Amino acid sequence: MEKRILITASILGFFGVLLGAFAAHGLKDVLTEIQINSFQTGVRYQFYHAFLLLFLGNTTRISEFYKKRIYWLVFIGILFFSGSIYVLSLDEYIIGQNIKGIAVLTPLGGLLLLAAWVLMIIAFIKKSN
Repeated sequence: MEKRILITASILGFFGVLLGAFAAHGLKDVLTEIQINSFQTGVRYQFYHAFLLLFLGNTTRISEFYKKRIYWLVFIGILFFSGSIYVLSLDEYIIGQNIKGIAVLTPLGGLLLLAAWVLMIIAFIKKSN
């Protein structure tokens, strides 16, 4: 499980840098300031949780049982939270469809990320030493 977690964290970090640079340089003349700020929020939370996964993959303080669940909450949470923000920010520019319905995934992703943090707290509390 640790290898999967660390690889996922590395991929999220790589794409965080790539998407952040894309927003700063490739989209600055295309999107509004509000859209770029929204996009950068997705990037920021992606990075926060890439770092969380790097920690998770390297710690021995959390059991495999909790690691697996935290990993999936973070992974799906990032897909929903950051992914929906990326799509919504780029909707008019790339997709050209009114897909505002995808916005429901943003708070759902946020809830999954919060659940991951709560589960980590529980894992630390239950750790015997």
